[in-house]
Amino acid sequence: MIQAFTPEVPNAGASGVNVRLLLIQACFWRSPMTPDRPALALSLYEADYLSWLESTTAALKRKDYSAIDWENVIEEIEDMGHRERQSLKSNLVILLLNLLKWQFQPDKQCNSWKASIIEHRQRLEDSVEVSPYLETILTKAYGNAL
Repeated sequence: MIQAFTPEVPNAGASGVNVRLLLIQACFWRSPMTPDRPALALSLYEADYLSWLESTTAALKRKDYSAIDWENVIEEIEDMGHRERQSLKSNLVILLLNLLKWQFQPDKQCNSWKASIIEHRQRLEDSVEVSPYLETILTKAYGNAL
């Protein structure tokens, strides 16, 4: 299947050189014709996430703002918000799903449904204290639960 994505390139040029091999070398390998390039250095964030967290926290506590990797801090904060919203929505859907089952399938009620209802109510109570997001997703979560 790789050939389906490979452009038609003749195997040998006028001088008998394998053109396809030269193209591959030019794309992927260092050849004597290309200068050495320094290897890309991994940032601490990419190489050791936990050390990055510790050093970032330490720099923030010292108020050493010039030592902060702001690009990755911003990305992490955005990701935290996204994860919190996803968690809230997931807990709401599970709660609504179990409440609907409890109401419309009384002959199948079981302790695991009851335990799940209690657990997800508690999770939502803990989250709702700090997030008005619940109101914005209630209708969609109810539809997902149905």
